[in-house]
Amino acid sequence: MNRPSSSPSRSDASAAETPSGAPDPTLTEAAEAIIFAADAPVSSSHIARIVAEVTGREPPSDAAVDAAVEGLNETYAENGRALRIKNWADGYRMATQSSLAPFVKAYYVDEQETTLSRSLMEALAVIAYRQPVTRPEVDFVRGVNSDYAIRKLMEMNLIHVDGRADSVGRPLLYATTDRFLEQFGLEQLEGLPTLREVQDLLDDPAFDEERAQLLQLDREEGVSVDLLDADSSAPASGEADASD
Repeated sequence: MNRPSSSPSRSDASAAETPSGAPDPTLTEAAEAIIFAADAPVSSSHIARIVAEVTGREPPSDAAVDAAVEGLNETYAENGRALRIKNWADGYRMATQSSLAPFVKAYYVDEQETTLSRSLMEALAVIAYRQPVTRPEVDFVRGVNSDYAIRKLMEMNLIHVDGRADSVGRPLLYATTDRFLEQFGLEQLEGLPTLREVQDLLDDPAFDEERAQLLQLDREEGVSVDLLDADSSAPASGEADASD
């Protein structure tokens, strides 16, 4: 008489082969492949959905995905690899270590780099710390017309239209994008430096009139404004995107 097969299903076998508490090897490999291939930060839940779709299993928890990523980073570190997986803009992205930035930069030395001029950086700082904000408000803080700066920042996908204000004329409101977080190596807007941190970083009491106005506005309204050195022409996160 033929007995029913007692062989475990594919998912049961996988569970039996995986020690309790250890990341699923399939999940770890899948997460690494997805993050490597992605051209934008990918969230834990997105990775979980893809794994469930391909394997036909229940989607792993976000915590399981996070544990798999943590394990990958530990493996990279133990083996002296150049790569790390960073959490930027509420998603994971693969990047080279900051200490290796000079080598990556040298590789791309012949390619034109996109830089932020001082005017663009000023407008972006005002928007980042006061968002959502209207163009007239940006103009007031900077003391100059910001039409060009806002257009360029939108073209670079660093800011976007975030609705309309309730004031007369219902002017457009602007806010930063996930790309802004990604480019500046931030997980969330709360990671922006405070005014005190910026002052310590600059350590320069000789602010020009425009920067002094920004500082005064911050003191009066409790708004921290990111004042970067006038000599700096580009954001320097120190980390290069591995997919570039």
